[in-house]
Amino acid sequence: MQKTIKYIPATKNKFASVPTTSIAKRKVAAYARVSTDSDEQFTSYEAQIDYYTKFITQREDWQFVKVYTDEGISGTSTKRRDGFKEMIQDALNGKIDLIVTKSVSRFARNTVDSLVTVRKLKENGTEIFFEKENIYTFDSKGELLITIMSSLAQEESRSLSENVTWGQRKSFSDGKVKMNFKRFLGYEKGKDGKPVINEAEAKIVRLIYRLYMDGKTPSGICRELERLGIATVSGKPRWSGSTVRSILTNERYKGDALLQKKFTVDFLTKKMKVNEGEVPQYYVEDSHPAIIPKLEFDIVQAEMARRQKLGKAYSGNSIYSSKIVCADCGGFYGSKLWHFKDKYKCNIYQCNSKFKNSEKCKTPNLTEEEIQNIFIEAYNIAMKDKTRVLEDCDLMIETVCDCTELDAKIETLNEELNVVSELVSQCINENAQKKQSQKAYDKKYNSLVRRYEKAEKRLNTVTAERTERTNKEREMQIFIEALRDKPESITTFDEELWITLVEKVEVSHDKKCIVHFKNGVTVQIEMMK
Repeated sequence: MQKTIKYIPATKNKFASVPTTSIAKRKVAAYARVSTDSDEQFTSYEAQIDYYTKFITQREDWQFVKVYTDEGISGTSTKRRDGFKEMIQDALNGKIDLIVTKSVSRFARNTVDSLVTVRKLKENGTEIFFEKENIYTFDSKGELLITIMSSLAQEESRSLSENVTWGQRKSFSDGKVKMNFKRFLGYEKGKDGKPVINEAEAKIVRLIYRLYMDGKTPSGICRELERLGIATVSGKPRWSGSTVRSILTNERYKGDALLQKKFTVDFLTKKMKVNEGEVPQYYVEDSHPAIIPKLEFDIVQAEMARRQKLGKAYSGNSIYSSKIVCADCGGFYGSKLWHFKDKYKCNIYQCNSKFKNSEKCKTPNLTEEEIQNIFIEAYNIAMKDKTRVLEDCDLMIETVCDCTELDAKIETLNEELNVVSELVSQCINENAQKKQSQKAYDKKYNSLVRRYEKAEKRLNTVTAERTERTNKEREMQIFIEALRDKPESITTFDEELWITLVEKVEVSHDKKCIVHFKNGVTVQIEMMK
């Protein structure tokens, strides 16, 4: 018996779910984007909006919805494109049947983003027309063409990113310094495009450094700035400790510039990473006017390292904090307010643990004036032959701070670690590929692990010793620089010398004080009884 086949034509559009005979107008929108916010691109941006408005409205079978736009936004990701996201959401809500855009690269330069968006819209019944490539996404060949075009666009974006990166690194190697003046306190853009000092803001920077030199912590500096009603560079009344620390450690305030502190890890996500040696850096000295003198900046860095070493033991009350030590218990002296209710009110310094131990410390209290006089007397004794002191410091840098031998040890230990790592890998692969005694394998493997751990422990010890010598060298260089232009004898207290030269002052119960200078010299001073 012969089969009868009857053809039943489609009556609905498989994507839009409307009758094929329907003459209803398609709701059409356009998407326009330029990837920079420069003046040259502005004309292109306006032209795209005007073009697509006319392009849609002149079609009788199309109903104009809107031209969605993003200006000054990169196409490598859709995450920060507000106009794009609004358009997609409107399409998913049924407000758009067709999206018209210039090209695949204008839509997205990321293959994954592009295909995910296209498929999501296709499932929802929204078509996309890429004018340059003449691609309709509902066409049977559309997705294949989009995949190819998106991949090409992504590679174009990668090439562009690499060119930009090359240009930036060339700029770095030429010593060209750039600043985000809107978010950089103390500087503004000069007529020649180079940084010039903004005196009103520079006063705030100098105040921050002065407060730190006076003993305050970053959080203490924040409270003081807020008390004075000083706003941040962005106009906010509240300061953060991280902002203050950033100002205190930024070499640009002493007129230098370290370039390429961060670099882009992924050109698609634009993710940045702190440069820990993965790419070259460039240090430009005297690249612009300094707000903070170099010596003061270096003193602050050394003081910051000292406080970090002390940890929670540091108190940020004054320049004497955590420098005066009780010989009875080893604790620090702290500031105390005496007679705060009468005319004899004054600050005195005494052992913080004076009444905490079972036996009370018998070390004497000190006034600020007494501390200053102790320092003046000790300085005059220690620096009687200043030339000899400076020569001894230079000799210490050459001998005690020399790292040549340690560098050789570090290189040898790194080679040992690499060799052992390779032996461990070979041991594991050998065990996986051929049958052998697991007891023998474990013995060999554990022996190699112990060898690795021993070398690693030794490397950590040697590295720590090298860091200590490097810090000591830096400390001695600051010591020399601070002392070079100072007299051999002083009659008044000098805060900078106190901070730079003194390691600690040890106070004993018999009213004798030993002043320890950072160059290793100690001077004993007997207080007046």
